[in-house]
Order: sequence, then structure tokens, then C-alpha cells
Amino acid sequence: MPDTIQHLDLVAVSVTPKTVWTFLRLTSTSGITGYGEATLTGQEKAVAAVAARFSGAVVGASVSAGDVVFASLPFGTIAEAAFSSAVMQAMLDVQARTEGVPVASLLGGTRRSAIPTYANINRRTLDRSPAGFAASVAAAVTAGYDAFKIAPFDDLTPAMDAAEARPLIAAGITRIEAVRQEIGPDRRMMVDCHWRFRTDWALSALDALKSVGLYWFECPIPETNETLADLAKLRAHANKQDCLLAGLEMAVLRQGFRPFLEAGAYDVMMPDVKYVGGPDEMMRVAEEFARYGATFSPHNPSGPICHAHSLQICAAVPDLAVLGLQYDETARFDELVAHGLPLIEGGIADLSAMAAGIGVALSSQALTALDATILWKSEP
Repeated sequence: MPDTIQHLDLVAVSVTPKTVWTFLRLTSTSGITGYGEATLTGQEKAVAAVAARFSGAVVGASVSAGDVVFASLPFGTIAEAAFSSAVMQAMLDVQARTEGVPVASLLGGTRRSAIPTYANINRRTLDRSPAGFAASVAAAVTAGYDAFKIAPFDDLTPAMDAAEARPLIAAGITRIEAVRQEIGPDRRMMVDCHWRFRTDWALSALDALKSVGLYWFECPIPETNETLADLAKLRAHANKQDCLLAGLEMAVLRQGFRPFLEAGAYDVMMPDVKYVGGPDEMMRVAEEFARYGATFSPHNPSGPICHAHSLQICAAVPDLAVLGLQYDETARFDELVAHGLPLIEGGIADLSAMAAGIGVALSSQALTALDATILWKSEP
């Protein structure tokens, strides 16, 4: 008899005052558990509500029937995409564990075992002064990283008038300059804007940052069909300064990326396995990028299960730029998987000794110690 999905649950873990990670555990009738991550901080109840409505499409399905389950899952809202993507992650994890191979093997095979990463220092930086940003990046330099990302434009919103925005933009630029001074002229530096700019503000900020030498400028303005032309304009402006434009961390399914690919909106696109539709869909998205000449650089700013899946995808995908990592936000990142994640040395994650599945499991002991909350579980 085929192995079928017997049980699902969603577990939320508060790991810092501002960060909650949500994990999905999927257990098959043969007793194998696979893991997915559905982190969507602030929308945990919405993800659980999706699970309650659509778990019937999952429980009882064959573990190997990924395409069938994928076609029956919802992706219309970001909460739906988070739940559905986590299901696809966990199903593939169970299948790989059953076969005794890494997930990368089921995604087409391992193409690389050394995964380049960059340190996103934003969440560890509680002191938001220029000196605080510089101190955070100094810690990442000491840890061996040579590429870094910051999100320095606190409190800025595109709804502000120009007079309100001007000092907040200036403060962000000062933080960026402090980080560049700390890391020196040759290390790569990325700036995440979190859609806080208007187009004209972003153009001016790029001009002001020309001498800083950014590697990429990320998510400057809201990403909609109405802003496609403005994004292409910003890309062209950035490219004249030898800077790349990056974005689309929240895009869902291939069709979520296609208008931006066709418009030439970005140099670098950043699918996130938590929202894009799962690992298989992420591989299909990467194929689309290759056809359009866009660079593939996965978004990976959350918990250890997302990280483990992202590493497997990076091992299998034909072309890879660099994988982001939320550097040193909390020790619970490693504790939750009993310190089983691949080591990162010199900014390189070493997957040469990959275990079956995603290679790690959530630690029941750590979940208990952290008072993890069961958001939802399927009926026995």
C-alpha cells in the first residue's frame, strides 16, 4: 500500500520579542515526519485558518502525490501561500527521508555542495544608530562573511510627504555609509528598502549612494503591475552605477514573477520557499529566470526549516548567485534543530555530508522549553 499522509500540525515558536516562527509537521502512516516552514509573523492565526479549511486536500493523500496535492491547494493570499508552500516542503521531506536521500536528489540531483551565503544583520541590530549597524556588521565580518545586507530606512513610508521623508532617508544613508566604512571597499553590500520609497526618492537615494558602491538595492517601491515601468526605470538607473536591482521576496507561483520578468523589472529575483509554492515550484521559477536572464538568489530570512529547505534547493538549482541568512538573530535558530544545520565557514555552507530529507528535525525538547504553541492540528 502507498504511504499516505496521516497527520498535520502547525507549531508557532516565539523566538524574540518581534519574531515568531511557524512550522508544519507532517507525519505519514509509516511514521516518518517531514517538516515545512510557514512563518508569516503577525498572521499566524490566518495561516492556521487556512490549514483548517484545506487540510482535507492533504490528509489521506499519497506522500508521493505532490502534483495532485499542489493542484488542490490555495495560493490566492499570502497566508494561503504560506500554508500550501509548507505542505509541499514537508511532503518532499517525507518522500526523501523514505527513500534515504537528500531533498536535493529529488529536485534533480546535487549540483554543488558549497553554498555561498550573505549575512543579513538587520534583526540582530537592536541599536539602530550608525555605530550600532557598524558593530553588527563587524561581528559578521569576524564570523567570516564577505557579503552583508542591511535594512536601514526605519520608519519611512511612501505615504509620507517629502518633508517627512527627507530626514529618514538621510538617516538611512548615514547608516549605509557607516557599514561601508566598517567593511571596507571590496566586500559586497546589499540594502533592503522594504518597499518604503516613492520612485523619485529611490532615484535620489541611488544617486546619493553612488560612491558607496552597493552590490544591490532591494525592494525600493511597492511591487504591483502599476509600478512595473517605474521598477524598470529604477533598474536602469541603478545599473548605470554598477548596482543591481533586487526584489520579489513575496511573489507566489511562477505567474507571480512573470509580469516582472517580462517588464525587465529586476536584475535579481528572490523567491522564498515559504511563499512561492514549495521546493518544486521554486525550481520551476528558477527555470523561468534562466529564460529571461534574471539572477536567482533565494530569500531566506526566517527559521531553520526554511533555511534547510533553501540549502537543498541551492544545492540542486542550475544557477545560483547567493543565499541570504538572518545572521545571529537568536541562538534558537540552531537550538530548535539540535544544532544539526550545516556549518557556515567563510560565508560558505558545507553540504558535503547531506543526510536524508532536509537533514534536520525539530527538537521536541527545544519546542517544550520554548513553550511552543500548537496553532492547529488535524483530527486523529
